[in-house]
Amino acid sequence: MSGPQHVPVLLEEVLDLLQVRRGGTYADATLGLAGHSSAIARRLGPEGLLIGFDRDPQAMELATAKLEALREELGPEMPQVRLIPRAFSSAAEELEPASLDGLLADFGVSSMQLDQAHRGFSFRQDAPLDMRMDTRSGETAEQVVNQADEEELANLIYEFGEERRSRRIARAIVRARPIRTTAELARVISAAAPAMKQDKIHPATKTFQALRIRVNDELGEIRSLLESAPSLLKFGGRLAVISFHSLEDRLAKDALKEGGERGIWNVITRKPVIAAELEVDRNPRSRSAKLRVAERIKAGPKVTRKIPPVGGSSRGNRTGVS
Repeated sequence: MSGPQHVPVLLEEVLDLLQVRRGGTYADATLGLAGHSSAIARRLGPEGLLIGFDRDPQAMELATAKLEALREELGPEMPQVRLIPRAFSSAAEELEPASLDGLLADFGVSSMQLDQAHRGFSFRQDAPLDMRMDTRSGETAEQVVNQADEEELANLIYEFGEERRSRRIARAIVRARPIRTTAELARVISAAAPAMKQDKIHPATKTFQALRIRVNDELGEIRSLLESAPSLLKFGGRLAVISFHSLEDRLAKDALKEGGERGIWNVITRKPVIAAELEVDRNPRSRSAKLRVAERIKAGPKVTRKIPPVGGSSRGNRTGVS
């Protein structure tokens, strides 16, 4: 199959720390282009079950094709596969309690989504401001940019983008409306908050991150998964999460730490696992990846405690492959 190239980050570390075993049941909450899932499937054998979630219809289509090609390659050694075209926050609705030997989530935007200009995730090519992972429904980034009031824009840019110049940027956005494309928005941001000598990233990077998180409710999705994960895993089952920025990592770190204190998790990674220099050279996106892993150790009912929002600023995922 031709299509977008995808290099799964921290692949060997994920396989090792998840302790993927033949005959097990593993869920990939962020299927993407099935990079991690394909590697897991190779270890499961026909007795195993691979479950994949993704709310992006295009990603699900490409992943399905990739897993069908893997079935042709592995033949009778291919595990059972169940693909679910929903956000991973629906995992507790779709999966039986204590049914998983392992659960993986690779948070954030995928390389495919970033690389396809028409999706509107990146300002490096001009495109409509969309940014939706599920293109079938929901509010677009264009709607947020052009309809939110100045204070709401400033708050979301500050909290989700960790951008100190959020008020200046929000003011400039409101004055420049209507803004329809990624390039237009990037120009407005760059003019309002130009890059400084010490900056290593484009001035629009943090605002684009904030809009993407807002449009896709990414932090809410993560909180939902972290809350339901203990009930989905068998005792001894493992949860592995990969984050790419501080807001994602803080949610994972805090949830696992508290679960460890309550006897729910045995935290395997006291410090996050990061990519080796060789992997970073081969795949620059892995530079910011952090992997955290924990093992389910305590019996009990579903964990229902709500994980508090990150930031708290006062400014203001189908038909299975068979």
